[in-house]
Amino acid sequence: MRLLRECVLSPIGTILLVSDGTALHALDFEDYEGRALRLLQRYHGPCELVPGRTAGVAERLAAYFTGELTALDAIPVQTGGSEFQRRVWRALRRIPAGSTMSYGHLAAEIGAPTASRAVGLANGANPVALVVPCHRVIGANGNLTGYGGGLWRKAWLLRHEGGAAADPLWGKAA
Repeated sequence: MRLLRECVLSPIGTILLVSDGTALHALDFEDYEGRALRLLQRYHGPCELVPGRTAGVAERLAAYFTGELTALDAIPVQTGGSEFQRRVWRALRRIPAGSTMSYGHLAAEIGAPTASRAVGLANGANPVALVVPCHRVIGANGNLTGYGGGLWRKAWLLRHEGGAAADPLWGKAA
């Protein structure tokens, strides 16, 4: 599979975008590029990445970072993954900016109320961070929990969106 690769600057680091020209296949931070490439290969098989523009995604990211929090909502994605993962990722896209949800609540939302750990694993395997807003999922006690781009980015994103964010140094909701 031949995919377009583009890097864009953001307030929280350089972001790697991978697209087929129509849908976004990967979005990750440049310092986690290895993870993004492993997920691409897991979900889509061997990929050749060539430099190119990713169909307006960079412009929508810029709008998001300047305060237009719904700018990412309509970006088409091609995630791959299992049916369970895709159910989790679709549910993530329904969490509005400025809101958070626990893993347990998200599990209940998809009709699998005892699957909070599986939801956490699916959340961690999300290949299109920000667009599929896995940063909006927090622990049941309100603490920030893992984020593939680093907890400091998760806290920044939640604050940017105007939601309550736990301080990654203290682990308590602000």
